[in-house]
Amino acid sequence: MGLLISILITFLVVILVLYLVNLLPIDGRAKQIVRIIVIIVGILYLLRYLMSAGPIV
Repeated sequence: MGLLISILITFLVVILVLYLVNLLPIDGRAKQIVRIIVIIVGILYLLRYLMSAGPIV
């Protein structure tokens, strides 16, 4: 149950940061780079949670 909550919180934080990046008054290329970085960091955090859960079977 704790793993599911951690994954959900990580997902919500990534979505919130992506939303806030969209509000920044910077050019489109910089926004795209920041979005990619945020998504990569989010995926890494999700993988960390999944790896700590151990094998599924």
